[in-house]
Amino acid sequence: MMKYDMIRLCLSREMGSSGFSWKLKDHPKLAKGKTVAVVVLDGWGEANPNPYNCIHVAHTPTMDSLKKGAPERWRLVKAHGTAVGLPSDDDMGNSEVGHNALGAGRIYAQGAKLVDIALETGKIYEGDGFKYIKQSFEDGTLHLIGLLSDGGVHSRFDQLQLLLKGASEHGAKRIRVHILTDGRDVLDGSSVGFVESLENDLAKLCEKGIDAKIASGGGRMYVTMDRYENDWDVVKRGWDAQVLGEAPHKFKSALEAVKKLRESPGANAQFLPPFVIVDDNGKAVGPIVDGDAVVTFNFRADRMVMLAKALDYDKFDKFDRVRYPKIRYAGMLQYDGELKLPSHYLVSPPEIERTSGEYLVHNGIRTFACSETVKFGHVTFFWNGNRSGCFNPDMEEYVEIPSDIGISFNAKPKMKALEIGEKARDAILSRKYDQVRVNLPNGDMVGHTGDVQATIVACQAADEAVKMILDAIEQVGGIYVVTADHGNAEDMVKRNKKGEPLLDKDGNVQILTSHTLQPVPIAIGGPGLAPGVRFRQDLPGAGLANVAATVMNLHGFEAPSDYEPTLIEVADE
Repeated sequence: MMKYDMIRLCLSREMGSSGFSWKLKDHPKLAKGKTVAVVVLDGWGEANPNPYNCIHVAHTPTMDSLKKGAPERWRLVKAHGTAVGLPSDDDMGNSEVGHNALGAGRIYAQGAKLVDIALETGKIYEGDGFKYIKQSFEDGTLHLIGLLSDGGVHSRFDQLQLLLKGASEHGAKRIRVHILTDGRDVLDGSSVGFVESLENDLAKLCEKGIDAKIASGGGRMYVTMDRYENDWDVVKRGWDAQVLGEAPHKFKSALEAVKKLRESPGANAQFLPPFVIVDDNGKAVGPIVDGDAVVTFNFRADRMVMLAKALDYDKFDKFDRVRYPKIRYAGMLQYDGELKLPSHYLVSPPEIERTSGEYLVHNGIRTFACSETVKFGHVTFFWNGNRSGCFNPDMEEYVEIPSDIGISFNAKPKMKALEIGEKARDAILSRKYDQVRVNLPNGDMVGHTGDVQATIVACQAADEAVKMILDAIEQVGGIYVVTADHGNAEDMVKRNKKGEPLLDKDGNVQILTSHTLQPVPIAIGGPGLAPGVRFRQDLPGAGLANVAATVMNLHGFEAPSDYEPTLIEVADE
């Protein structure tokens, strides 16, 4: 059913054709009519104070006051793992799943869990993405590129095995796998076992008449899997092997390649140099050529985005591709919802309906949403359940402030925080809106650069913006909700199992640029908050999905019965 058909169906239901209604019940103790500011600090987790906790080091008097001022109105919520729909609590949250949960009020399967469901049900083979790549199966080769690992962070070996089996059963006649060896999310040395298992699986496919081989490989940190445009040479090494069939090392088999390359002093699977598999004539067995299909089978986005750009973009200037084959490319998932990258993918985002934003618009809540370009989609598209545009343009206004381009975010770590704060302040003071919703990207985007000092400045700028918004709420007698989508800036160093900073071979601290598993804060307050409102004590495991019902309550409504429970209660005076 198309989205617009669903909207029409929901509208007809609202008119009484069935029991469903968009109408929310009034909250028995909380009044309507208060302006509610919802502030999402991107990449702002809670961790113990230390020199690499940029939030702690930064001068953040506004956020500090929220934590220390009213303990019954400040708490932590989970922003990773099963709390946001990811398979396990070892899975870091991210901005997309975080904002999905914040807006949806329910927990939807995300990432690897989505892929598991699609593979188990066979739905993956019915989708537009698979139908797209299948057009190449008759005359071309299916290439699968990704991390050979069961670490469950970026990929899983069992998913690759199921995809190989399913693709061969759905018409793939010639398959080439381009492996990236692990040693980071799994034990170093385990790559040999994975390659043996994969070669056995491919041999069984060959027995069934499928021409299936490993075509190239390399270590994940040296070949292909760079992120945040840190080093395009990493991607180029992979491109040369995977697309051009060129690499400094050539072998007759991947098992031989991995064993031999690991013999070098200090070798680690994640840093293996690129290699290609060649036939008896020394010719690469599987370069990507015109008419082929390519699938990147990692489910995690951050280390696939750069390769996806090289595969998907006609106009590309990050390195000389030498040859840009006319292929049909699909990601396992869409890796960047804002860039719509890649344009084709095997597993669609979760189908999220009846988001809090849609409910509130149906109940008369006028909404203003704002961020800068890098996170604008998060307070709109992802917040609204992976849906573009407004639910009702007469009731909503979405404002995008252009992000800086052509520079790394640590060059201007304040980013557009103050401009976002000013837009939110003006929207609040205009009294035209019932909800003003913003994302402040600084902690996440600058944190990803690994520049600790710049991240401290970034956190201070975000704090200034929060103050601007809270001051406006004070003036109009409103309510604020300040929270975050996942951790990042609160822990900028890699740690050993004892929690101590890891050092590199030169004795320097290894900086962490990724998201974290830390919980995030949520604070409520403002002159419009009714006396007696406080956080409940019976939801210790609450997560981001509980925020939607909380916000609905603060607007004077009860949340739908299937939403995750509200975080607040109203104590009797």
